Amino acid sequence: MAELGAFLRSRREQLDRAAFDLPPLGRSRTPGLRREEIAYRAGVSITWYTWLEQGRDINPSRQVLDALAVTLRLSAAEQDYLYTLAGYTPASAAGPLLPSALPAHLHRLLDAQLPSPAFAVSPDWTITGWNGAYEALYPGVATVAPEDRNLLQLIFTDPYVRDLLPDWEVMSRRFLAEYRGSAGPLLGQAVHVALVKRIIATSGDFERAWQAHRVERFESRERRFLHPVAGELVFEHHRLIPSDLPDVHLVVYLADHRGDTAAKMRQLLAAGEVTT
Repeated sequence: MAELGAFLRSRREQLDRAAFDLPPLGRSRTPGLRREEIAYRAGVSITWYTWLEQGRDINPSRQVLDALAVTLRLSAAEQDYLYTLAGYTPASAAGPLLPSALPAHLHRLLDAQLPSPAFAVSPDWTITGWNGAYEALYPGVATVAPEDRNLLQLIFTDPYVRDLLPDWEVMSRRFLAEYRGSAGPLLGQAVHVALVKRIIATSGDFERAWQAHRVERFESRERRFLHPVAGELVFEHHRLIPSDLPDVHLVVYLADHRGDTAAKMRQLLAAGEVTT
């Protein structure tokens, strides 16, 4: 806890009092905000916060760390560090969803996978970007409403996706088990709770599978699709996590590991199956 205390004190002393509408302190005083000012804004007692900075063996809750992170105006990297020091999952894993506009460099990375389909998802599996090959595989990704462009939701509610998966009964439940495994302690967050409620309201299959509480980790594997134009397509399924944006997961269906799938994907792209 000593490192946690030292980190909190360092960040407190680096704060600009003017940014908090506070008067400057005398030259003899330590710069930054005082402990009681941080404690008041974070909603904790001054004694308890002082103990934290002193490195005493106390266990702050995640809610308290949330409040301190906001009060101290920590960066994303600093929030991760704070949570790690306290023994919690890094804050980035529980952070807000990405905006619908994926960063340009990740769009370029997705496009570089052609003719392999590739797309990006946020922590709740909202699809935030894709390349032309993925749109050729699943044209609906470009037309579905942004608020419904969630991979888990589409697997259980879109008839096209169900027909696309010859092993839908198996794969839909595996996807759900992987979602539960990746979300883990974040399932209590409002965005995840709302997603589950929304899918339950429209899919009895999802509700039954959700109640089974199956949990799995992601593993790269072979994936088969039955495309209405190209017929059977066989891919190798991979998931990548960019080090600069760990909340983004890039999913790639590698098209050139077996058979003529890569050639079929090129034909789909050349034939203008992509709608954008």
